[in-house]
Amino acid sequence: MSKEMSADEYKRFQQVLEKSSGILLGNGKEYLVTSRLRRLMEREAIGSVGDLVTTMERNRTLMESVVDAMTTNETLWFRDDHPYRIFREKLLPELAKNRRPLKVWSAACSTGQEPYSLSIEFEEFKKKNPGALMNGERILATDISPSSLAQAKEGVYQQLAIRRGMNDQHLKNYFETVSEDRWRISNTIRQRVDFRQQNLQQNFSALGKFDIIFCRNVLIYFSTDLKLDILKRMHASLNPGGYLMLGASEAMNNLGDYYEMVQCHPGIVYRAR
Repeated sequence: MSKEMSADEYKRFQQVLEKSSGILLGNGKEYLVTSRLRRLMEREAIGSVGDLVTTMERNRTLMESVVDAMTTNETLWFRDDHPYRIFREKLLPELAKNRRPLKVWSAACSTGQEPYSLSIEFEEFKKKNPGALMNGERILATDISPSSLAQAKEGVYQQLAIRRGMNDQHLKNYFETVSEDRWRISNTIRQRVDFRQQNLQQNFSALGKFDIIFCRNVLIYFSTDLKLDILKRMHASLNPGGYLMLGASEAMNNLGDYYEMVQCHPGIVYRAR
């Protein structure tokens, strides 16, 4: 960047980012834009944020690259524990009784840790409950970021990423060694997961119906109106009595007609009315 970002440039960037991705970038975050976009702007020979915004508006590929760079890709294996305990101890035993394939959607899946963690939970459940889920199970994993999805599809993780939540037994059972510090998720776990690019602002009715939706730690980046819109559309994507799992810091407000809160002591899940 050849010069300091002006207030007008930052405001324009905020507006374009929200319009394209739904991400509501707060005031005073100029440093975040500078740090995440510097390399991209140098590569594209763009000297200012104002020029970047102008180019983004007519160049879809650049727009996707900017959204990709601004998207938070912080993720862990079995993140927060409670959601996976609820999935394992309550949701799977209940929904496994249905005589149809069980479908789960991992929305905003980042680099794949969440959907692969869910797939491991499926595998462990089936080992402990022979004959369960005879009609099969599928996980759809979506994200707005092409680079995150590419890494997720590859299913190869370095030691630093592996050690963020993955225990030694799961590593031994469900990964194969690629090199001294790289592991690949096993085909048994990979084959249960389908990856697809999806902007949650846009219509996702074509994704189909689900028994469980994991949409964790992404709605906090959206405006209140967009969050409500997404939650209503997710309700329409759930089978009757299906479940929605949100992040620990995300609350369900003004949607009592759509969802029933289910206390799991500890943890909360929302059942579609």
